[in-house]
Amino acid sequence: MFTVMTRQPCEQAGFRALSRTPAIITLVVLLVSIVVLVTLTLIQIHHPQVLPPGLKYGIVLDAGSSRTTVYVYQWPAEKENNTGVVSQTFKCSVKGSGISSYENNPQDAPKAFEDCMLKVKEQVPKHLHGSTQIYLGATAGMRLLRLQNETAAHEVLESIQSYFKSQPFDFRGAQIISGQEEGVYGWITANYIMGNFLEKNLWHMWVHPHGVDTTGALDLGGASTQISFVSREKMEPNASDTVQVSLYGYTYTLYTHSFQCYGRNEAERKFLAMLLQQKVASSPNGTSVSNPCYPSGYNTTFSLGHVFGSLCTENQRPESYSPSDNVTFTGTGDPWLCREKVASVFDFKACQEQDACSFDGVYQPKVQGSFVAFAGFYYTASALNLSGSFSLTAFNSSSWDFCRHTWIELPSLLPRFDEVYARSYCFSAHYVYHLLVNGYKFTEETWPQIRFEKEVGNSSIAWSLGYMLSLTNQIPAGSTLIRLPIQPPVFMGVLAFFTAIALLCLAFLLYLCSAFRTKGRSENAFDQAVDSD
Repeated sequence: MFTVMTRQPCEQAGFRALSRTPAIITLVVLLVSIVVLVTLTLIQIHHPQVLPPGLKYGIVLDAGSSRTTVYVYQWPAEKENNTGVVSQTFKCSVKGSGISSYENNPQDAPKAFEDCMLKVKEQVPKHLHGSTQIYLGATAGMRLLRLQNETAAHEVLESIQSYFKSQPFDFRGAQIISGQEEGVYGWITANYIMGNFLEKNLWHMWVHPHGVDTTGALDLGGASTQISFVSREKMEPNASDTVQVSLYGYTYTLYTHSFQCYGRNEAERKFLAMLLQQKVASSPNGTSVSNPCYPSGYNTTFSLGHVFGSLCTENQRPESYSPSDNVTFTGTGDPWLCREKVASVFDFKACQEQDACSFDGVYQPKVQGSFVAFAGFYYTASALNLSGSFSLTAFNSSSWDFCRHTWIELPSLLPRFDEVYARSYCFSAHYVYHLLVNGYKFTEETWPQIRFEKEVGNSSIAWSLGYMLSLTNQIPAGSTLIRLPIQPPVFMGVLAFFTAIALLCLAFLLYLCSAFRTKGRSENAFDQAVDSD
């Protein structure tokens, strides 16, 4: 009796000590598992990383009157206020003349694109070829061809469309854009790359710059010229030259006008026709005509078809002439006479001294603010060794100096000598003077507000970028990608592991509790038996 009574307390104390240790350990493991499960779940749900959906690409072919240029653009697919933040990544000049020169052999037009398109395929990731949209926009050269020969213009575009449909890109068509569209897109390009629409703040977010005015755009092509700017004046109601442009959540009211036949090449053609008319009027005999804008010591021969075959010189065309007959123009290098005669290319009298008028009777509000002059404007200033911003006096002085040089002196003056351009730079300089001063009404005071630029950063100033920006308003944004802190397979594995641990801990704790109760009942039964003895 004594022996049994002393053994029972020892056995009960030992069992409790042994059962308490695993229970505490199991409980700690259970709590840790629950904490881990809750923490991982909260992190996975509330802290995903939103990734941009990558880049999108677009291709624009600027089919001008004298050449075609291919531009490749890219932008983040999520876009900014419905408009892509676009950058130029590649540029390729197509060999040969503009597509309007293929009016007699339209089937040959696509061959010129092949070299550039091979390079474009290397610039755009191959897996994005099918989703990369490509557009061809033809400008004044094709606008003139359509007016002269609509069938030929249609055949040229059809030939080009057939070629691009066989390319791996998403071809969206070849179209002839209007002069107004060309002006608007040029304005968009100039302001975009100069940072007037968007800028990055301290947090590297794109925001609209506070208090920044827009810049006017002056574009001089081969067959047309455009002026576009935001006027502070109240413009004529329902004016056809007033356009509203919406970009990055803002709307701009823009004055823009395109002058057909006043591009540099067509303007010079009109000038040659005028010289020929004056020669015929004063001396019908002879096939040589003096040209004060060509350098002294230079002469060249053109067919009458070259001079009068354009729609722009139709009104100057003689009643009867043979297009195959030739005429020789001889340079005299006279800057004073050149400037005087170039003025006749414009019809300044049509404005009848109205202030809100440029030339040919075209309405224009007063020019205000800064302007960027690109394309032919830039190349003309560059030939005079000028760029950026400079005074009207400096422009006139450089023009006079250049025009006095003889033909044999020009190769040493020009960084790149090309006969077709070199012979015409004097004409171009005086033409630009009359267009900007007597046409658009820039003065000695406002001229320095014009910057003559070719590009800003790595982006060319051309209507094509503005065209691409406008099109991104219509291209759907890419879907954003969500990257979770833990990859789903790993998360599910960890979740299953700690859930199993927690369940095992619960099961073990239930076992200990059950065992302790069973042991307690057996001890009570033993005590009752001893007492009865």
